[in-house]
Parts: sequence; structure tokens; C-alpha cells
Amino acid sequence: MAKRTTTFELMLPPRDPSIPAYRWLYESLRSAILNGRLKPGARVPSTRDLSAQYGLSRGTIIVAFELLESEGYTEGSIGSGTYVGRTLPDELLRVAATAKPQETGLPAARRSRRRFSDQARRATLFPGKENRPSRAFRPNLPALDLFPATLWAQITARRMRRASTNLLLGCSPMGYPPLQEAVCAYLSASRGVKCEPGQVAIVSGAQEALDLAARLFLNPGDRVCMEDPGYIGAAMVFEGIGAKISPANVDDDGMKPSPSNLRGARLVYVTPAHQFPLGASMSLARRLTLLDWARRTGAVIFEDDYDSEFRYSGRPVPALQGLDGGEQVLFAGSFSKVLFPALRLGYLVLPPDLVDRFAALKSVTSRHTSLLEQAVLCDFIVAGHFARHLRRMRQIYAERLGVLLDGGRQHLAGLLEISKVEAGLQTVGWLRPGLDSASCAKAAAARGVEVTPLSEYSRRRLAREGLQLGFAAVDQKELGRGVRELAAVLEMESKASHASE
Repeated sequence: MAKRTTTFELMLPPRDPSIPAYRWLYESLRSAILNGRLKPGARVPSTRDLSAQYGLSRGTIIVAFELLESEGYTEGSIGSGTYVGRTLPDELLRVAATAKPQETGLPAARRSRRRFSDQARRATLFPGKENRPSRAFRPNLPALDLFPATLWAQITARRMRRASTNLLLGCSPMGYPPLQEAVCAYLSASRGVKCEPGQVAIVSGAQEALDLAARLFLNPGDRVCMEDPGYIGAAMVFEGIGAKISPANVDDDGMKPSPSNLRGARLVYVTPAHQFPLGASMSLARRLTLLDWARRTGAVIFEDDYDSEFRYSGRPVPALQGLDGGEQVLFAGSFSKVLFPALRLGYLVLPPDLVDRFAALKSVTSRHTSLLEQAVLCDFIVAGHFARHLRRMRQIYAERLGVLLDGGRQHLAGLLEISKVEAGLQTVGWLRPGLDSASCAKAAAARGVEVTPLSEYSRRRLAREGLQLGFAAVDQKELGRGVRELAAVLEMESKASHASE
């Protein structure tokens, strides 16, 4: 392509005073090239012309020209001027357009549809947290504004400054050994778990632990017993793999396993420390009954230690895994609720005979969990920050729970019966007869109050309608506002219910 000269002045956009002059000139010329005002091969105005037209120094113009030439937008030589490049760098990054379906010559009726696996067809999107400010009574969320983010950043920076080649290289599928040791010590002391560090797998949260456990033990058509109401994330995993779910009732003593529920089950999913979403603690008698059944049948129990870290009253019952001795129980937990949700780190304690099989399975999925985050969390635990954070947040959450309970007695009496709660980040409020939980939740949302109908967690119709109420994520002022707004909503819903009778 022959080089073309131009004698026209080039009109450039006004300069923003906050942008350096060379940067403004570079971006303006680059834009003129990309939008076609300066064609390939066209001569760029000389430094003398640009200096006269825009009052720029020659040094400023040369810096902008050199930047354009280094990126391939222009080319030039001494004495002959500067020209727009024949092939622009942006063009090299574009993928060649492919023919549209109608251009292939194949009739639409003969084009085959995309084929998916059975698991892909069963999969549904797991509902995530919306990125918005927390409000009363958002459940399943810690007080993110009180997390020591500056301290976490300092530990991360220190880790990166002294990062070794081993840290940059990666680790085994089971995780970073020092973190395995720290988690093992923590679980042994606080939850009565019986294990060695090598049995602790570091995973990307409890959800990955569920997925890998399901892959390890279940085939399509196998039966799984789980609590109802219960954690929908577990049900989505089991149904995604093609398992059939047998729902078990829950009462004040936790999951109520029965012979009909357990018959033929390959795996039982349970949250014994703090049942999700009702909050009950599974009685010792039921724990022992479930363990005895698992030993006799060879089935596996997946113990999700949900929300056990923050206990406000009563003594915690030892983990199922500790009562079992670590033979039939897989013990899982996550740091997402304790620290912050974006930290996708959790653990799965495995019986010794399952370690190699689990490691092989994880090695062909995620290979291993992010090693840098594992190292930072390990430092956070070993230095004592984790234990201090737990103690601090337990006190704050207990105070916020007190505000919710006091407000409930003052404003919600006769409308909502708030359950006693011994642990966790949320509780349950039982609605008076005649009120519909979904309708109440919708009306509350219109007034800036977030509650979750218990029906969303149940596979069957509940005997009593209720709402899940979170109290940990917001301060006492917001909890007070939420109680008053919710009381107004339930009053209106109650009047509407009476009027329709």
C-alpha cells in the first residue's frame, strides 16, 4: 500500500486537564486511527503542525509518537515522516468471522441440536449472594464490615513478599500441609473430631466437598437421605448426579431418621450441630442411632458442621465424626460464614481409607485449592487471629441476637414466634396460622426487609409456615428498624387474611 500524505489539520477532541498532555495526544491519535479518520498508510501530522495547532512542546509530541510506534499503530523513519501502520495491532487480536448458520448451505431442519449429558440437563444455577448492602434480616451472612480486612491484607502482602518457588508451584490435592495441621488442631480441640492432618482435605468450600463426596459414592439412581427442610445446595448436588432423595423429618431434636427414610440409602446428609434451616441440635440418642445404622449397612454419613462456631448457650454435643471414631462419617465445614463469603476455603475430614481415592478425584477436577489463600489462612490461624476473631464476633452476634429477641417480644408478639437459638447466624420465626410465608416475604421486601420463607428449603408442605431471620450481618439499629417494619407487614397480612375468611 502506497503511503499517502495529508495537508489537512487533524481535529482532536478537547483535552481533559487532569490527563497528561502526551497521554491525551496518544489516545486521540489512536482513536482517530481505529475509527478510520486516519487510514492505513496515511501520514500523521508533523510535530511542527501539532505544536502550532495545539500549543504542545515537541518533547510531548515525540513521547506520544514513540508510544504509538512501539504499539504498532504507526511507523516512520528519519526525514520521511510518520505514517499509520499498514496492519494495526487490534486487527491481529480479532478472530476471523465464521460463516453464519444460514451461510453453511445446510438446511435448518437438517442441522443437529447440541447434545448435553444427563447431568448437564439436570443442573440448575445455584443461587448466589446479591451484591448489595446488607439489611435486616439477611440470613447466612456474617458481619462483613467487622472483618479485619487490613490485617488480612498485611498477612497476604507478607506472604507474597517472601513467596517461595514451592508456594508458586502448588501443592498436593489434599492441601497445604501446614494448613491441614492447623485445621486438624482446631477441629480436635473445638469439635472433638478425631483425625490426623493427612485426613484433612482443603476444598473450595463445603459445596465442593459435597460435590466430590457425591462423585465418590453415588451413581444415578442411588438413594440419599437428607433433612427436610434442609440445605438446597446439597439437594442440588445429589439430584444433579442423578440420585434419589429420601426426605427425613426434623423436630426439636434435629433430624428424625426412620427405617423408611434410611432404607437403601447409600449416603445420609445431616447438619447435627445446628440444623439448617431450623437451628435444632441433633440429640445424642439420635446421633448414636444413625451411627449404628451406618456401621451395620456400610453407608456413609456426610456431616455438614454448619454454623457451629458461634454458640450462645448450652454445651455443644461432640461431632458425629468424633463419636464414630472416623470410620463412617465425612466431616465438612467452611470458613465462608466465619470469615467472609468470597474466601472459598473449607475442609473435609475423611476416613483414612478414603484419602487416596478422594485425592485422585480432586486432582482431575480442581487439581488443588488456591495455595496462596491456604497459606494466608494458615498464618491467620496459627498467629491466633482466627480464635480472637471468633471470640469477638461471638460476643457481637450474641448482642445482636438479644436485640432481635427483645424487639420480637415488644413488636411481634402474636404475629411471629421467634425460636430459641443456641448457635449460628440466624433463627426461625413461626407465623401465626393463616399467614402465608411467601406473601409475607414479598411484602417485607417492599419495605426493605429481607426474610426467607422456610418453604424454600422444604420438599414437602410444611405443617407450619415460618420465616428465616438473620441477625448477624447488620447492626442493632438496623435490626430494630427491621423488627418494626416486619411487625407492620405482618399486621397488614393478618388483617388481609381475616378479611378473606
